[in-house]
This record gives sequence, C-alpha cells and structure tokens, in this order.
Amino acid sequence: MSERPTTGEALIELLAGYGIDTAFGVPGVHNLELYRGLQGGRLRHVLPRHEQGAGFMADGFARASGRPAACFVITGPGLTNIATALGQAFSDSVPMLVVATALDRADLGLGRGRLHEIARQREVAAPLTGFAATALAPEAVPELVGRAMAGFRSGRPRPACIEIPLDVMAAPATGNWRPMALPGPPSPPDDDVRRAAALLREAARPAVILGGGALGLGDRARALVERLAAPVVTTVAAKGLVPPEHPLHLGASLASPKVRAFLADRDLLLVLGSELAETDLWCDRLSPSGRLVRVDLDPARLADARHPAELAVCGDAVAFVEALLPLLPQRTGAEGVGALRERALTEGGDLAARHRRVLDVVRRTAPPETVFTSDMTQLAYTANAVFPVPAPRRWLHPVGFGTLGWALPAAIGAALARPGTPVVAIVGDYGFQYTLAELATAVELALPLVVLLWDNDALGQIRDEMVGRSMQPVATRLRNPDFPALARAMGARVATPRSLDELESALAAALATGGVHLLHLREEDFRG
Repeated sequence: MSERPTTGEALIELLAGYGIDTAFGVPGVHNLELYRGLQGGRLRHVLPRHEQGAGFMADGFARASGRPAACFVITGPGLTNIATALGQAFSDSVPMLVVATALDRADLGLGRGRLHEIARQREVAAPLTGFAATALAPEAVPELVGRAMAGFRSGRPRPACIEIPLDVMAAPATGNWRPMALPGPPSPPDDDVRRAAALLREAARPAVILGGGALGLGDRARALVERLAAPVVTTVAAKGLVPPEHPLHLGASLASPKVRAFLADRDLLLVLGSELAETDLWCDRLSPSGRLVRVDLDPARLADARHPAELAVCGDAVAFVEALLPLLPQRTGAEGVGALRERALTEGGDLAARHRRVLDVVRRTAPPETVFTSDMTQLAYTANAVFPVPAPRRWLHPVGFGTLGWALPAAIGAALARPGTPVVAIVGDYGFQYTLAELATAVELALPLVVLLWDNDALGQIRDEMVGRSMQPVATRLRNPDFPALARAMGARVATPRSLDELESALAAALATGGVHLLHLREEDFRG
C-alpha cells in the first residue's frame, strides 16, 4: 500500500484487521480503486461468474465457518445482481459485508444518466440488509464498517451493505482506520434465567426446539436436553447440534404433523434461537397447549403474536444455557422418542422412499466431516428431515428465502471456509441452471467438491403442487441441456451412475480423487 493510501486501499487493510480474509467479487470500472488494495495480498479474492454467485458464496462461507466474508460489487447492476443473495442471507440470519460503489457525491440522486446509475441505490439494499449506509467522506468508512461488524456480533446477524461514492473511494484515506473493539451478544437478564429455571422445574413434560440462533451451544445442547430429560427438535439450520442417534432427538422434523402434534401437547416448550417461521414449521403456527418460553436475540421475534410466550427472554442462547444449567436438577426417567422419530422419518410416499434410499447411500459413503449444501429440490426437501449429520454447520440449506441456484456457489464458499474438507452440493436440474456457470469457478479453484445433480426433467415440486390442486401442469417440463457435456467443458469430472451401487462407487471415487465432480442422477433410474 502506498504511503498515502486511497480509501479503497485502506478499506482492504481495515477488513483484514477485523479478521475478514476472503472477498468475493467482480472488478469493474467503477470499483478499480477498491481492487487496487488487493494487490498487497491481504485478502484472498475469488472471482465468480456472476455477482449473485458472489453473494451465495459468501453465504456458504459464513454458514460453514461462522465468520463473515466480504463481497465487492460495482454501482448499479452489481448491486441488483447480488440483491437475491442479500435477501437469502437476511432471511436466514447470515452475516456478509457487501461493499458497493456509488456515483460521485455530486451526482447522487440526480438522475443524470451516468453509467450504472440508480438514483437511490441504498434504498435497493436497505430492505434486504440489517444495516445499509452511504459513506460520504473517507473518514466515515471505518465507522460504518465498525457498525456493520458490531451488528454481526451483538445482534441477529444479517447482511450489511456500505456504498462508497467513486470520488470517496479514490480520495486519500483520512481519519482513524484502526479496527474498533467489538461488543459481544447481550446476556439474558438474571431474573429471566431464574424464572425460566423455575418454569422448567415445574414442568412435567418439557420439550426443546433449537434453532439457528443456538448454533454456538456445542456440547451444551446435549447437556441441556439430558438435564431436562426432554425430547428435542432442531430446525434445519440447527441440524447436528444434538447427535442424530440420541434417544431424545426427534431430528429436524418440525415439518412433520406427528411431531408438531407431539410438541403442542407438551406442558412446556423451550425455544432457543428460532423464529418459528412458516419455513421452519410448514404451517402458520405451532399452537402449543402448554407454556412457551422463548430465548432470542431479536426482540421483534419475541413479540410475534402467532407464538405468545409465557416468558420471552431477549439475549444470547449460549449465555442463557450457561446460566440456566446450574439451576436445573438432573431429571430421571427420560422419555425415549425413537418410535416417533422413526414414524416422522418415514413419512411421505414412494418419491420420499426413493429419496431415502439415495440419501442412505450418500450418508454411508461420505466422511462424517463432509459439508453438504442443498438447493430447493425435492431430494433436498426429504433430506432436510431425514439426512443425519454429526455436528452443526454440516448441512446448509436456503430455508427462509428459498431461492433456486444457491447450493453450488454456497458449496464453493463452504469449501473455501473449510480447506481440505469434502463438500457435496445437492442440486436439482432446474435450479442448477440458475448458477451452473459457477462450476467453472469451482474448477478454477481446484476445490474438493462433488455436485449431485438430481434430474427429473421437470420442476417436480411445482408440477406435483399443481396436480395436488387439480390443475393441469403448466410450464413445468424441461428440455435440459447435456449436463455431463457442459460439466466436462468446464473442466469437471463426470459420472452417470444408474443404480444405488453405481452411485456408491462413483461417490466414493469422487471423494477419494478430489477436485470437482458432477454425478448426474436420473430420477427414473432410482425407482426400484
């Protein structure tokens, strides 16, 4: 960096000072001053094939590691292209920092027809982020970055977007550019912890729901449910927090009517770090008949009228459990839930059974440390409930926003976040085409990545929804490209297993070989 760095150069150093080591982005004429700072090698930069891919990569990076990455986009189309990824990260409480350029300060909001112009660009990002701001002077940049980083740590983590006008980005960096000390998440009030302990001691039949806001619990999750002798359900975001074989564990099964009925009948339900959203429950509300105790960082979630709580505790789930455990006696007579779990895991018709057979092969073949990303596709919907993972941050799915095309770029981010760890992306034939170009990015990076492509020549879920509503399916059949030829053209290795045995052999070989592989699975070959 030069003796008098520009704002763009100083920003790179500042991000590195906060521990951000990876940036995803596309250089353009409007952000070259930002890229000037990358010449020192302080951050690893990844060039995707589209800004949406950059955002999904940063999303997967954060979910796999618990750490934010940065995204660099140009004015106008760069920001609109990454908007879908911002929406997905916002919906699923994932931190990422987007740095976008804006027009010169003299042009902001005037509609003069400048290159890449959006008259009020920040307003595009605002509803998709937890924090959006414009740096109108070089000295404002470190303050805004500090506020964004503090938000990732101290509240519900959501993406942040800072736009920097072109003339500010190129100006000499003035002001204090040292990273600030960051706050931690708020601790729950002691009185609330004591009251929660009293309610739990009184309860005869408690149960626990663990959401993505409880991912930091680690072994404390198991300690809690064993101390309470309480059945536990996780959301999809929290898969792996409790070992899948644990006798008290009902899995990520909130979508099961049988499990929801079981939970609604408990005399106390303790919910840690979950907004109990429609996309968690696949119904409007849980409607528990007993008391509800909720712990969440987001006071707005605690005020949700659909799930009124006997006790709503605003604070960090980890701090809450740490304070709660010493106040709870050890219960005896734990109620095993294996039979209910088995019924929930085997719900669905022939298609779900076919999925389970394929997923069983994948699970026994892939090493336990494998990270899985999954797209909005029927195979993944079944896997959300039935696929076991031994630890958190190993099953990653775009739950809330539910955007297609997420899994492949998210898998690239996850592989970069966990170097050397095998990553498997589960994609459908239609959604894969949203971000298929990022396969070239994965090959370029020589990542250990396997793409399982489930191909049924259709928008299968939408077709089935139409049939279920007595409609003639419309616009749900596809003329797919030659996926193996496309993958080979991008430099990936390809296999086309046509049976469960061939799938096991192909997946084992791909994982052992390393590099990028596409396994093309035709649904019709797995009907037996």
